[in-house]
Amino acid sequence: RDAHHIFIYMLGDLAFLPLEVLLVVVIIERILTHREKQTKLQKLNMVVGAFFSQIGNHLLGELIGSFANQSEISRTLNISGKWTREDFRKAADVIGGLKIKPDARKIDFDQLKTFLSGKREFLLELLANPGLLENDKFTDVLWAVTHVDEELEARPSFSGLPDSDIEHLGGDIARAYGHLAGEWLEYVEHLKAKYPYLF
Repeated sequence: RDAHHIFIYMLGDLAFLPLEVLLVVVIIERILTHREKQTKLQKLNMVVGAFFSQIGNHLLGELIGSFANQSEISRTLNISGKWTREDFRKAADVIGGLKIKPDARKIDFDQLKTFLSGKREFLLELLANPGLLENDKFTDVLWAVTHVDEELEARPSFSGLPDSDIEHLGGDIARAYGHLAGEWLEYVEHLKAKYPYLF
């Protein structure tokens, strides 16, 4: 029943109220932002999974036979269930610094053109997905694969192409493969952590 002390404590509480509100708001906002980011990432990984099941896995498997250093690439991408996060990081570093050397004359351009033209609508739908703006690396994969498709589509025939043209196509394919391999490592690591049955 001491009005003086009650008044002093009330002033102290009121003085710290803005600080308490600020701390609570900042913490809650961070938690909500983190949850929203995780939800977006989850949805994005579903899109990445659809890409690899429709296009990416086929390209990774079909094109590797045309690379002079295919054994090195195969060794780097030979993932096992025992891999740790560190193993994935090392493989990503190797792929990121690896010079992919295609022997463009071993690539069946006609078959590749047919495959990619059949997937063009799917690629364009993925590129139109606004959620992909969250992931620059995956957008780079889509652009690289789309560019290969456009380059192949621009040529009515692949017989009698000059060496410079063949080398240009080989370079585009090597670039696309590098992006594909890097993104595939990240996607498989995600599967191993979150969906071991899919992994």
